[in-house]
Amino acid sequence: MAGLHDTLRDRLAEAFGAVEAGADPVLRPSNRPGVDFQANGAMALAKSRGVPPASIAEQVVAGANLEGICSSVEVAPQGFVNLTVDDAYLARCVQELVADPRLGVTPAGPARTVVVDYSSPNVAKEMHVGHLRSTIIGDALCRMLSFTGDTVVRENHIGDWGTPFGMLIEHLLDLGEEKGAHELSVGDLDTFYRQARGAFDASTEFQERSRRRVVLLQSGDPETLRLWRILVDQSVTYFEEVYRKLGVLLSAEDVFGESFYNDQLPAVIDHLSEVGLLRESDGAQCVFPEGYTNREGEPLPLIVRKTDGGYGYATTDLAAIRDRFGRLGADLALVVVGAPQAQHLAMCFEAGREAGWITEGRASVHVSFGSVLGSDRKMLRSRSGDSVKLIEVLDEAVSRAAAVVAGNSPLDDDERSDVARMVGIGAVKYADLSTDRIRDYVFDWDRMLAFEGNTGPYLQYARVRCLSIFRRGNVDPAPYISGRVPVVLGAQAERDLAVSLTGFADAFASTLETYSPHKLCAYLFDLAGIYTTFFESCPVLRVQDAAVRDSRLALCAATAGVLGTGLSLLGIETPDRM
Repeated sequence: MAGLHDTLRDRLAEAFGAVEAGADPVLRPSNRPGVDFQANGAMALAKSRGVPPASIAEQVVAGANLEGICSSVEVAPQGFVNLTVDDAYLARCVQELVADPRLGVTPAGPARTVVVDYSSPNVAKEMHVGHLRSTIIGDALCRMLSFTGDTVVRENHIGDWGTPFGMLIEHLLDLGEEKGAHELSVGDLDTFYRQARGAFDASTEFQERSRRRVVLLQSGDPETLRLWRILVDQSVTYFEEVYRKLGVLLSAEDVFGESFYNDQLPAVIDHLSEVGLLRESDGAQCVFPEGYTNREGEPLPLIVRKTDGGYGYATTDLAAIRDRFGRLGADLALVVVGAPQAQHLAMCFEAGREAGWITEGRASVHVSFGSVLGSDRKMLRSRSGDSVKLIEVLDEAVSRAAAVVAGNSPLDDDERSDVARMVGIGAVKYADLSTDRIRDYVFDWDRMLAFEGNTGPYLQYARVRCLSIFRRGNVDPAPYISGRVPVVLGAQAERDLAVSLTGFADAFASTLETYSPHKLCAYLFDLAGIYTTFFESCPVLRVQDAAVRDSRLALCAATAGVLGTGLSLLGIETPDRM
């Protein structure tokens, strides 16, 4: 089904196109009482033509086919076109929305193959709060892309190769395999890594052993590879525990570590040479992507083979690009990693295009994000100054939520525990996702766990309020969820809620267009606020008119459905009772 906003925009686009081909109606929701939408496209056309905006708007209104959709179409003196949707048409849109499991979301085009690279912890290193943003932003985007019908390939590009592994393997041998594996299996990754680094810094003999072990690893020595696999497997098992607590889709099957591309690196170098992109600079082999220079205007290099013959960090990234657009046949690749990697990734993407791996019509996009800060507005740290372990943050979130839920919940112990988990983890996720991803944000327990304001618990509770009406009235929600119950709109609060509900598909599209989950969060928060006004001003179970009662129950069911689906697409679970 076509959403209300899409239908209006398409009809107006035809009328604007008759005035000037390709003109944008610039359709927006209106905040004026009695007006649902406002089209502002006449302003730009009038400026380019040197005529009053209202005259352009009058031409548009005269040519627009809005019969049966709008009950009122007016041109403001400034040239705005004010549109009020017909009550009956709006009611039908809500009914169709309720009956549609996709809530009006339609694919923008043919289904694509989309590779999403996110999370990316390092083997034998703890997952810290710094991994939070990549993991949950990537997870939300995977869920939304799948919702549109795209084939999504999740890639967890873990750091599992390179010179540190000589040191780590030797430390594993010094500890003993069984003890070392146990330390890793219980999540004591930081201690293991610090001990290995300490031994390396303190002993030249250990350093020599470590360097020899790196050579053995890179040459494929079976025993060294077996020891390396212990480090990787135990770390991945621990990562999976964190992912389960966080409630994200990543699993061991999604791991594509640096080692996965190791055998492909010579072919990458050979191809770059064949297409004339490889140049020597100070003894290293480099690619100089077009358009990237330093402050002196000199071309910036991507080092793909170092002077000692080893491969550079960029080589693995180029191999990943080659694999995604080659073997996997990606139409789009998203790399969800922090903003400091912007230039490096941009250069890799440009090199990938010049090498012929990213062909026309395909794209690789850096989905960047800011940092998680403490109350001092510096990088979030523990009291000892160390990075904060992500699993400890999640455990504390659930513990704090349990204290909040216990105070005012009629649930039994098992239900209360489950709700505390949903509320705690949901609060952490929503606090992050509701922030524009390119910005830093301050980690604040009190704010994120509050049941008021733009928070996860507020939205979860808003959905519970929608569902509680059916329990209180002993009403079976099934007919109302199916869309079979007619919607009748009379009160302004009913109309406002109906208009807001029909905006889900547009908010979803805007979110995916810019890979910005905060836009979907903003829509859900606005919807919850509009529902609260409806709830407070429009009696549902006490209203005498049966048709009005049923219609309002249908609006409650629709709101619960949109809030539940929206939060689910953000990776946030929603309890039915709290």
